[in-house]
Amino acid sequence: MRWLSFFRTIHAKLIIIYVLLILVAMQLIGVYFVSSMKNSLTSNFTQDLQARAEMLSVLAEQDLNGSDGKMEEDSVESLRARVNNLFDFSGAEIQVLDASGKVLITSQGSHADYVGRKNTQTVVSRALQGIRDNEEYMVDEDNVRKKVVAKPVISQGKIVGAVYIAASMTELYDTMKRINNVFLSGMLIALALTAVLGVVLAHTITHPIKVMTRHATEVAEGKFDQQMPVFGEDEIGRLSVAFNYMTGRLREALSQNEEEKEKLSSILTNMSDGVVATDDHGRVILVNRRASAMLGVNENEMTGRHIAVLLGIDPEETEALYSGSTASTLLQLEPAGQDDPIVIRVTFTPIHRREFGITGTIAVLQDVTEQEEMETTRREFVANVSHELRTPLTTIRSYAEALDDGAMSEPQLAERFVGVIRNETERMIRLVTDLLHLSRLDSNEAPLRMQPADVMEMLDEVADRFSFQMKQKHIRSGMFVEQGIGKVVIDRDQIEQVLDNLMSNALKYTPEGGSIRIEARRNSEGMLSISVQDTGIGIPKKDLDRIFERFYRVDKARSRNMGGTGLGLSIAREIVKAHGGQIFLESEYGQGTCTTFTLPMSGEGREAQ
Repeated sequence: MRWLSFFRTIHAKLIIIYVLLILVAMQLIGVYFVSSMKNSLTSNFTQDLQARAEMLSVLAEQDLNGSDGKMEEDSVESLRARVNNLFDFSGAEIQVLDASGKVLITSQGSHADYVGRKNTQTVVSRALQGIRDNEEYMVDEDNVRKKVVAKPVISQGKIVGAVYIAASMTELYDTMKRINNVFLSGMLIALALTAVLGVVLAHTITHPIKVMTRHATEVAEGKFDQQMPVFGEDEIGRLSVAFNYMTGRLREALSQNEEEKEKLSSILTNMSDGVVATDDHGRVILVNRRASAMLGVNENEMTGRHIAVLLGIDPEETEALYSGSTASTLLQLEPAGQDDPIVIRVTFTPIHRREFGITGTIAVLQDVTEQEEMETTRREFVANVSHELRTPLTTIRSYAEALDDGAMSEPQLAERFVGVIRNETERMIRLVTDLLHLSRLDSNEAPLRMQPADVMEMLDEVADRFSFQMKQKHIRSGMFVEQGIGKVVIDRDQIEQVLDNLMSNALKYTPEGGSIRIEARRNSEGMLSISVQDTGIGIPKKDLDRIFERFYRVDKARSRNMGGTGLGLSIAREIVKAHGGQIFLESEYGQGTCTTFTLPMSGEGREAQ
């Protein structure tokens, strides 16, 4: 077991890697060297055989009869003497053949019975056909590797015979074996020396690491007064310096963390909003005094309870709040000791930890009872005022039209008054109309008439309605509909009202020479996403959160001059919400605005008929 633990250390790994690197390097060098040496020796051996065969073919040409390919006895003896004297080398057999392939002379006495017999090897056949480059490897019956070459003997342009040489390659391979043995011995000696050097090198590296590991353990136990000795000025030395610096910074960070913890505790205690912290299972682990007062439960009793049970939230809604798909929710509670119920806005923020994901949740509780009451009062006021003002406003418009027809005796003054009255009347009628529409949406009295509608056709009609105004202001228009988006089930009139409102806003606040673009896509959640983007004046960041509030205007004076009521985006939001979608706005002041709303592709809205 001790040896196994040793092989898991950096010390052993460095030695092994060092030795393996040398081994691999020497193996690569050896393979290249041996391969090159073998190729060189084989090439020289082959060239020597080719040269001998070429020379012998020239000598044999003088002794072979060019007419019939037969040799006289004296010629045969003369050629045999030349073969034995000039071309005698160990392990080789030399044959001289006539034009038919019969053996005339052989250099080996043991093959004397070959004389007069035909040599049928491929190289001989190729040589007798006039092919000069003929060679091949062969292994004889004694398992001896041989190199075979054959050359044609040509006299007066006619092939009169052939020369055949089969030489043993035993000496060549013996030489290669000796070279391999020498190389292997050298490699073993080099590996032994490398192992010794590797041990020394690994010790110089791992010793400072062991010391640093010991000091790091002491720092982890809270002993921040430990200082790591600096081993030279190399990388390990710089690591030691960095370790000492890290220890000092860690000591300061922990001290600051204690201070921040005290500050945070004081802030949580004195916050006007309630704060509840939970673990990853939803159990309460921290609660401040204000949250305890809102819920009417003692702090100690809240700890350990599930927040969904504590707040009375459905598990599905709790899961949506945890995941962040729902930002916040309103709860109506009746705390113990209080007669009237209170409305609390609960906002959940997941706590993320690197490598662990969501490890808990922070729930912020805000008492919005007063705001909700004011909102309810305002909604009632809007409904009542709308019903009260519609009739007189219509009457005013009628009188204004009568004055415009020439009922007044002073035409110039009357015309100016009539124009003012008409403009103000139209603005007030739009306001009342918007208020009535908004009231119906709030009270669910405006059922959706869901029908299939072609997205491309609807967007084309919207763009066409505003094309004349865009031409007047020299505003460029663009449209994009993602491929595959055909028809969706919506209340087309309502959605066209949303698009008209967004296009009207874009047209109002886009200067001459700007551009407006409408796009329709399918988002990652499978919903239809329609956006209207302009290059107008944009909206300041401080106003983005309130842009969908009723009667809210970024620039009140300018909005009134342009005929705005402050209700357009509120109505758009309610219509989109009724369809089961969402609307949001992205803008940068001076850069333009992009308003996007989503709609279910299946047409599942709040109410349909």
